[in-house]
Amino acid sequence: MDKMKLHRMEYYGYHGVFEEERRLGQRYYIDLELELDLQGAGLSDDLEQTVNYAEVHVLVKTIVETKSFKLIEALAEHIASALLDTYTVINAVTVQVTKPHPPFDIHFQGVTVELRRTRK
Repeated sequence: MDKMKLHRMEYYGYHGVFEEERRLGQRYYIDLELELDLQGAGLSDDLEQTVNYAEVHVLVKTIVETKSFKLIEALAEHIASALLDTYTVINAVTVQVTKPHPPFDIHFQGVTVELRRTRK
């Protein structure tokens, strides 16, 4: 299966277990791996034969920046479901959500959850 990958998309969202996180917000990074057949687009050079990644960005941005979840797992699940519901040509999606600054005393580059969902 072919893949389209979108790396380290950056958004500002209001997610977290603590009320302050949901009030103040912070930066989040989203990585996507979309599994779909890209041969038609490759042979025809036609945008209609693939997924427009600019539209994918807008969809993810809307979810990250207008909704609020306590867990980044829930954010990732919502993104995966929305992508599979919106784009029927996507057979599977892997979503990584990185929270670079969790609210506790630790020095690292953040925490990431990754989930993979397939079309049923």
